[in-house]
Amino acid sequence: MEAGRRFRAHMWARAQASRAEAKLPMAIHRSRIARAKELGLSYSDYSAIRATSGRDIAGYLISSNALGVQSNSAPPPASVAERLMAMRHVLRVGLAHPPLSPAVLMDRVAGLDLAFAAPPLLGSWPEIRAALARAQGRLPAAGLVAITALGLERDWVTAGGLAGSLPAEALFG
Repeated sequence: MEAGRRFRAHMWARAQASRAEAKLPMAIHRSRIARAKELGLSYSDYSAIRATSGRDIAGYLISSNALGVQSNSAPPPASVAERLMAMRHVLRVGLAHPPLSPAVLMDRVAGLDLAFAAPPLLGSWPEIRAALARAQGRLPAAGLVAITALGLERDWVTAGGLAGSLPAEALFG
């Protein structure tokens, strides 16, 4: 046993007990679990994004890479479209990387509500921010989550002030 272990265990228990989530009523936990299911997320992913942004998730910005759609490829697997169609009360926005156009992305992927051109992967921050603002529409940026497949796409969170980012596997399995 290393020195100070009991004190650290005691302090850890106090910190866990004082967490804001630990004080929430059970009805709120149940409603958040139900909301995570509506969004197609695990409760841990949903609660992490909610705690970070301070808002509920209003929409997903899903890159064409995360959907598995390129300009010359077949549509994504049926399971991707099924997952998108099963989501409730959330906007599903596809972001098409060139040479793929937003219209082609909408045609290939059932379950998307809107499609826009994706921000350039190696673009400047103002370019990325402007492309995300077009896709964002009137929704608050802090309520949008980027679903990404590439490391460069994760920069969208910072550039656009988004709620967070999740890998495609978190949403589509």
